[in-house]
Amino acid sequence: MALPRRALLVAGLLAAALPLLLLRPAEAGTVGVNYGRVANNLPNPAAVVQLLKQQGITQVKLYDADPTVLRALANTGIKVVVALPNEQLAAAASRASYALLWVRRNVAAYYPATQIQGIAVGNEVFATAKNVTAQLVPAMVNVHAALARLNLDKSVKVSSPIALVALATSYPSSAGAFREDLAQPVMKPMLDFLAQTGSYLMVNAYPFFAYSGNARDISLDYALFRPNDGVLDTGNGLKYYSLLDAQLDAVFAAVSRLGNYNGVRVVVSETGWPSKGDANEVGASAANAAAYNGNLARRVLSGNAGTPLRPDADIDVYLFALFNENQKPGPTSERNYGVFYPNQQKVYDVEFVLGGGGAAGGGSQGGGGGLGWQENGGPTSGNPPSGVKVTTGEAWCVANAMVGEQRLQAALNYACGEGGADCKAIQPGAACFEPNTMVAHASYAFNDYYQRKGRSIGTCDFAGAAYVVNQAPSKSPRHRSSHLLCPDVG
Repeated sequence: MALPRRALLVAGLLAAALPLLLLRPAEAGTVGVNYGRVANNLPNPAAVVQLLKQQGITQVKLYDADPTVLRALANTGIKVVVALPNEQLAAAASRASYALLWVRRNVAAYYPATQIQGIAVGNEVFATAKNVTAQLVPAMVNVHAALARLNLDKSVKVSSPIALVALATSYPSSAGAFREDLAQPVMKPMLDFLAQTGSYLMVNAYPFFAYSGNARDISLDYALFRPNDGVLDTGNGLKYYSLLDAQLDAVFAAVSRLGNYNGVRVVVSETGWPSKGDANEVGASAANAAAYNGNLARRVLSGNAGTPLRPDADIDVYLFALFNENQKPGPTSERNYGVFYPNQQKVYDVEFVLGGGGAAGGGSQGGGGGLGWQENGGPTSGNPPSGVKVTTGEAWCVANAMVGEQRLQAALNYACGEGGADCKAIQPGAACFEPNTMVAHASYAFNDYYQRKGRSIGTCDFAGAAYVVNQAPSKSPRHRSSHLLCPDVG
């Protein structure tokens, strides 16, 4: 079968790399969930653990160290992050004996039956408990010393989730910098500690807040990891196709201003999108929540979690949250971040699967045990009733520009060759040759393959080079059927 000109030019060069791309699992991050319990109607911890196991969720982050929860998680293989609450920071910072007692009671007493892998010392301290900001790093040091005394410091890492309010500047990403009151007094000592102990920086990042407050200036597609024109950062010359990437690179830039901390990984300790909100909370809907969580998780599991500034980073993500929590204060959105209702039914229809199909479909490459998502939600308005599937009834497969042209080319070669996609329309002079861009040609080929395979799960991935959208990427009058779509996304 004839290949597009660009495919013919480099097919030979990439032939050796192609089996590696499509057949071997990619290095991928992991996707976990935050298990908050600010509610009076949640299932008991034993039932929650069964839900986690049924859905293949292998990492969970807690906001305390509740004994009932930790006992329920024992012998499950689920990895756990526990938390020392903000109210106990001052005591842990001032008294090493307090930190040791806390670690004995809340970590050592359950480990290793309960696979505790991290301790979050405080949560968004700079935003919610400013009075103990000075005690944060000393508390982290004392907790780590307690772990070392109990020979647990190699297995259990110590960190603290920071909110983006720690940044004085976050736009553009290249200008990212920590607030003056935090940079040298707190963040530099914290980064030194993380580097010395082999730990990671926890960041809570919510593109929803940025989009909802600036919907006139920020594209919804940009916020939801959908095809978009991208945003150029003239400061670093990089182009961004997702708002979360831009937020994380602002953090990376801020970190770099304090020294060389390239060895310190970043974990997205909280991120998510609400399924419901108040009238002024623009973008809060079940469809958008399904799109954000689904596209993000699929990207992480396929090994494409790196950012433009750190393209090779494997970033772990904890989605917020497992359940809607009816006692959380604040706007309506605060009580509607859950993937599940308290009755354990899904808030929106997102499949927790790793992706079916063989290597030909480029099925999700995340490896066993993580969250895989099949998005069924499109950009609709309003919120569907409980239990109603969010779907437009149509779906297309488009190229993921963020993986770069080399990976797109290899996947394009496969789709048009062994994969059996009909690529005649993207030959020079043919109906869909224009726009003559890698992303446009790859999108056409991936979509043709996806439609021929009946849109089955796993046939729109190509090792992370493609993903499903539920809004047609082109309104071309030449081909009205989705099977012959000419995607104008380049």
